[in-house]
Amino acid sequence: LERKRESNVLKKERKRLIITNNLFQIVLKTVQQKGIPSKMSKQQQALVSVFDKKGVVELAKALSKAGISVISTGGTFKSLQDAQIPVTQVSDVTKFPEILEGRVKTLHPTIHGGLLAKVNDVKHIQDLEKHNIKPIQLVATNLYPFQQTVANPATTLDQALENIDIGGVTMIRAAAKNFEHVIILVDPNDYPLVIERLESEGGLESISLEQRKRLALKAFQHTCSYDNAISEYLAKESKEIGGGKLEGVETKTYEREFELKYGCNPHQLPSAIYSMKGNQLPFKVLNGTPGYINLLDALNAWQLVKELKEATGLPAASSFKHVSPAGAAVAVPLTQEEMDVYEIKDKNLTPAALAYVRARNADPMCSFGDFASLSDVVDEATAQILKIEVSDGIIAPGFDEKALEILKAKKGGKYIVIQVDPAYEAPLNEFREVYGVVFAQKRNDAKITKENLKDVVTKEKNLSEDAKRDLLVATITLKYTQSNSVGYAIRGQMIGVGAGQQSRVDCAKLAGKKVANWWLRFHPKIRNLQFVGGSKRVDRINTRVHIIDETMSNSDLNLLTNFPGALSTVEKEEWMSKLDGVSLSSDAFFPFRDSIDVCAKLGVKYVAQPGGSVQDENVTEACNEFGMVMANTGIRLFHH
Repeated sequence: LERKRESNVLKKERKRLIITNNLFQIVLKTVQQKGIPSKMSKQQQALVSVFDKKGVVELAKALSKAGISVISTGGTFKSLQDAQIPVTQVSDVTKFPEILEGRVKTLHPTIHGGLLAKVNDVKHIQDLEKHNIKPIQLVATNLYPFQQTVANPATTLDQALENIDIGGVTMIRAAAKNFEHVIILVDPNDYPLVIERLESEGGLESISLEQRKRLALKAFQHTCSYDNAISEYLAKESKEIGGGKLEGVETKTYEREFELKYGCNPHQLPSAIYSMKGNQLPFKVLNGTPGYINLLDALNAWQLVKELKEATGLPAASSFKHVSPAGAAVAVPLTQEEMDVYEIKDKNLTPAALAYVRARNADPMCSFGDFASLSDVVDEATAQILKIEVSDGIIAPGFDEKALEILKAKKGGKYIVIQVDPAYEAPLNEFREVYGVVFAQKRNDAKITKENLKDVVTKEKNLSEDAKRDLLVATITLKYTQSNSVGYAIRGQMIGVGAGQQSRVDCAKLAGKKVANWWLRFHPKIRNLQFVGGSKRVDRINTRVHIIDETMSNSDLNLLTNFPGALSTVEKEEWMSKLDGVSLSSDAFFPFRDSIDVCAKLGVKYVAQPGGSVQDENVTEACNEFGMVMANTGIRLFHH
């Protein structure tokens, strides 16, 4: 039925084109009857002038074989002539030479009259006859590579201007406007459609109005993106409107790279990933099929670890879920106790693997099914760690051959592996659409360094190098965490991230609960739990947390060979009192001292916050009461 329907559509379209052709003949006859001698030939013409020569010889051969005259210019003319294809110079058609060093070639009434004439309009035919202009039925052209030219930092303004195509754009727009009568080809991938029709003897007339309309749409998109690239370049070059300023009119052109299964939810279709026209995506997918949220996680996670590596000089890793980090860390050696609790006693840990082990173990329950990121090339040791974890994918600047082999086999071959370009620099300004409204802002390119920790406002002034490292880890992590956010760190890793709460003290409490769960895993009673043989790693992790939370069930108890009993309140308090040297960071100022009172029970010794609240004095006094060292960073890091 579908084939029959398509066949009927084609029949109707062919009939329409035959009628149009017959009408053309009637128009010619009418012109002749009015006493105007007809000089018009029935010979069809095609104008072929391209910068990208891909497939152009094959197209011209098919056109010539079908009896269609080929007109061309410059390099295209020479390529077709070398291929022994009959071809006529544009200047021989216009009787006017190329001038201004090739700047003017096709800008002539003979060309544009042939492109814009409606051949079913008597007045148009009269004008063509009067000026001895022949209609053009097909145009194949593409433009000077402006985007590629200006992508080279060495390109001068004069060189850029010489690569602004004028004649090509004009021909494209003329042909696209008149798509009912002229076929416009700007993409070599569309040549096979025409070649197939010519070889099947259907001719240009068999290309339907709907197909012509689609080609015209592509042509206008082509010129639109071209003009956009020029305006963006000139805006960047202009001293008056450059420097990252937002303009009164912003034009953006996107090019679809690949479709997604769906958006945030299965009913949100269609869904796709687009690149900025003329710019490649900053990543490539080596394995698996990433989804919408996977890619949001990946791109945020990569920025986080890239900045951690720049700030600390150490390999960095993160573990993301739903566009916030469950954990992040740098490569600091593990203690024996940490190796026991993290269950990696027999594993070979390179610096890259070490960073991910720490990131994953900040909050292993939340990291279940994470998207991992690494600042360094993923080696075999890191791949072996990932192999045993429940994870959806990873983004990194590179992968060793053996590591890639291991990761490609994970999840039955569906594990997502993304290689990012470490040299990529994002545009200075970013745009977002929400409910039909476009938001624009400068990208948050603030660099967090030790310089941000110099303004120590408490009585205690000593910030050790380890404390500075941990405060950098916490602060940079919060830069990529949904606000409001508060984070705790120690030994180069996050141990509690409180994200997305309206109240800052709730962030401190939420993250504090994660800190308690992390530290209580080291309690001898929890650390020495004995599990039945064959129990899964994820089940052991969950059972330990359930016992700490006092949310254990019979299924948890069934995994244990013996149960020594839950931790009492006294046992928890005694153990928590042993935690010390923790660093705390906040993405915005503390509006009250209550967050400090909360974190004081969680071993916090060092604090970083922007400052600037009317309550700064009270917050500082609270830190002094607990003997904390607090630095005002002077920079707010909201992230939405």
